[in-house]
Amino acid sequence: MDKLNALKYFCTAADTLQFRETAQRLSVSPQVVTRVIAELEDYLGETLFVRNTRNVQLTDFGARFLPEAQQLLAESERLFTAARTRTPADEMRGTVRITLPFLPENDAIIAALFARCAEYPDLQPDWRVNAARLNNVENQIDIGLRIGSEPESWMVVRHLGYTRERLVAAPSLVEKLGPPADLDDLLARYPTGSQININTGRSWGWPISNTVQVMPKNPRFVCDDAYSELAAVLAGAICTLIGDSYCRPHLVAGRLVELLPELERYRWPVFLYRPQRSITSPRVLAVFDWLTDIIGGMYGGNNAAGRTRLSF
Repeated sequence: MDKLNALKYFCTAADTLQFRETAQRLSVSPQVVTRVIAELEDYLGETLFVRNTRNVQLTDFGARFLPEAQQLLAESERLFTAARTRTPADEMRGTVRITLPFLPENDAIIAALFARCAEYPDLQPDWRVNAARLNNVENQIDIGLRIGSEPESWMVVRHLGYTRERLVAAPSLVEKLGPPADLDDLLARYPTGSQININTGRSWGWPISNTVQVMPKNPRFVCDDAYSELAAVLAGAICTLIGDSYCRPHLVAGRLVELLPELERYRWPVFLYRPQRSITSPRVLAVFDWLTDIIGGMYGGNNAAGRTRLSF
């Protein structure tokens, strides 16, 4: 039984005290009114009307029940009316949950996002920076960023561009050990780092290219995040394969040098995605568009396809 609809039948019948007129007002047959009222009485365990072939009267219980039923119907009507008449400001009010991996551009992305939503003070970004893949349903994720494999087919996906990784070391380590002649020489003479994929508990290894996948043996430093690995490289302790956006500022400043730059490298695609839902709120659509522009401007411009790996 649709309880809210049953209350509408009851209140209309209480107003008309005629099941036939009630049926006309609700555009149904008198038999439907009789059935719905009977189902409501059975559910409540009380008689609502005393009726015969000519008259319908409220019982004492029906008279007491009527004001509460009318109030509930009025409140439900206000609720749905308010939902239908929301203003653009109302549509931009609320939380948008966003998940993304650790990125050096994190601060710049947040600053640019808040610049876009400055006129919507009631819009609340819920920013989940995490190297682990969050369950979109359990964590109520609205938007996610993924570097590597394309999100599931039931997601709305935008390809923002590409990023790649570089083999890097501190100048002091290169001066101490001498430039490596090739990859085998580097692995034989240089201390290495290894980053753990926290989704699997195993090392990512070094995916150099489509044909070269290296798993450093006996790495000197093991961690589960790129910033810690970068710190070890900057300290002159190891060399490693690390994302371009992490090491680029240090390469420009001379704090790092690139090893074997002639090696072919993967280019990892960068995807922004959101779950495909029957109804997506305007605020989620707006933030999705803003992040497309912001992050796409940072990673866009590359058109070369590359093999993918899941890095978040």
